[in-house]
Amino acid sequence: MAQHKSAEKRSRQSAKRREFNRQTKSEMKTLTRKVRTTKDKEKADAALKEAMSSLDKLAAKGIIHKNKAANQKSELVRFVNKLKAPTSKPA
Repeated sequence: MAQHKSAEKRSRQSAKRREFNRQTKSEMKTLTRKVRTTKDKEKADAALKEAMSSLDKLAAKGIIHKNKAANQKSELVRFVNKLKAPTSKPA
């Protein structure tokens, strides 16, 4: 248990930051999962834009490393580029 006021405050700050980081990482995983499970290229593009924005924000805040964000963005872009555009069937 913390013995000094400063240590008690640091403990409170750490708990608050840990909870925030867990929530944002969970959100990041959800957004990337949304991109990966989408079969439609247009929907995947929209989800990709949202996921890339989230990854950039997390890297800027130092929650994840900038290279990890870059690697994940690269993987998601490659995945979306492999999707085929929806073809309209002739009536």
